[in-house]
Amino acid sequence: MASSREFSGRRVLVAGGSRGIGRAMAIAFAEQGAAVSICARGADTLESTRAELARHGVATHAMVCDLGQAAQIEAWVAAAAATLGGIDVLVNNASAFGGGDTEKGWTDSLDVDVQAVVRASRAALPFLVKGQSPSIINISSISGLRPSTRTAAYGAAKAAVIHYTGSQAAMYARQGVRVNCIAPGSIEFPGGVWAERKVSTPALYQGILASIPFGRLGTAEEIAEVATFLASSRARWVTGQTIAVDGGQMLGA
Repeated sequence: MASSREFSGRRVLVAGGSRGIGRAMAIAFAEQGAAVSICARGADTLESTRAELARHGVATHAMVCDLGQAAQIEAWVAAAAATLGGIDVLVNNASAFGGGDTEKGWTDSLDVDVQAVVRASRAALPFLVKGQSPSIINISSISGLRPSTRTAAYGAAKAAVIHYTGSQAAMYARQGVRVNCIAPGSIEFPGGVWAERKVSTPALYQGILASIPFGRLGTAEEIAEVATFLASSRARWVTGQTIAVDGGQMLGA
């Protein structure tokens, strides 16, 4: 079993860390002793999550950041590294949920889902190579593992994240940095996409629910548990991998 303070002394950055999966991951790292920095666009939820992290007795940092803007990403990473004293783990979690095959869908998906991963990783790398057991965790989606008529731009962007994860792993291995990816299935949390669609488009929600063999959608905490594993010493020989965490959703017809 992992120590309850396994990440004591380590510094973790979670992009898009104020709500949902990002929030759950930030809390999981803080619970295990990590100093944590989070960024997001919404100041109120950002501060409330930072305060929640601080209750675990760890150093915290939060900064408003539009992850579609390169300069803001660079400023966040630099400020987080200065506040926490370095970087050991970077989690690239943000998504614009660009959705369908539209100009806006493609622009949003490429700017946030893909370019934010590239930019944050590039900004963090000089700190990571000096860190303790450094690693990057990219959050993709099972939408990136198969074609989609409903979320074409989002799925293609998430496929790019999966491909780039392997490229990063190969590029950074000689510098001692591991890079892995998590591809969540449909995850439900308060205020999230699936909580909203449960009300707005119940037929779609029920169709997704029916496709999952275990009969429920996943939780943000279940993604967080995989993230802490991938950043831990137990995964020290794991790099360049994408792990689907979907309750068997892709096994359905």
